Amino acid sequence: MIRLAVRVRREDADVVLAELLELAPGGVEEADVGGDVVEYAVYGAPGELPDLPAVHAAAGGALVEVVTTEVADDWADRWRQFHRPIAIGDRLYVRPPWEPAHATLLDLVIDPGQAFGTGAHHTTRLCLELLAEREPDGAVMDLGCGSGVLAIAAAKLGWGPVAGVDHELESVRATAENAQANEVEVAASRFDLIRGGPAPTAPLVLANLLRPLLLCVARAGFDGEPPQLLIASGLLSHEADEVAAAFAPHGLQETDRRQSAEWSALALRRPV
Repeated sequence: MIRLAVRVRREDADVVLAELLELAPGGVEEADVGGDVVEYAVYGAPGELPDLPAVHAAAGGALVEVVTTEVADDWADRWRQFHRPIAIGDRLYVRPPWEPAHATLLDLVIDPGQAFGTGAHHTTRLCLELLAEREPDGAVMDLGCGSGVLAIAAAKLGWGPVAGVDHELESVRATAENAQANEVEVAASRFDLIRGGPAPTAPLVLANLLRPLLLCVARAGFDGEPPQLLIASGLLSHEADEVAAAFAPHGLQETDRRQSAEWSALALRRPV
């Protein structure tokens, strides 16, 4: 097994991550290596990893270093140690399939090997926190559904009907499979948020995306009435004000902001 690590300038990390996810839709590992550098890594057998010219092109001028290392034979077992269950308040328990269910919390099982989004990253946890604190009230659209963790959580909490879209076909499949494993209904389909025009909408829209994609959604607008509530994450803290302002023309006003490490999430609501 090979680990391919790309180190980039922190100020450009969100843009680079968006490009790397195009090359490795199964997800990337993020590590803070200190200073002004962030490391993104992908794993695979020789021939399965993105080629170096594509990696250099994706990172562009933000690139600091590319490092490839061999991973020990017990990598699969050690990899599991990095995916631990997390509790979201007193409502949800997100776990990988090999961990037992919680005795009292709503159980949400996500396979971390399928697509980006297991609940462990700051951005996903912040979205789940904001979602879990609200009473279910109608349909949900998850923009950039990844593994389906947010859409499935919404369905578990009593929202519905629930749908999700993603540019990557693998993410659409992962969302459908994870929804089936959790015994909830999520209508997952393919949609390009950059080139597809106005985004699909619902009374609640979940958008755990990076800044460029969130700004793209704000510019393109919604295919129908804007959501009553938009929960947006994937933002570095210094980007939150810009994104909140970008959605203001749609009548969405910030009502809540959460932060974890350098990441932020927003709850934006249309006044009744």
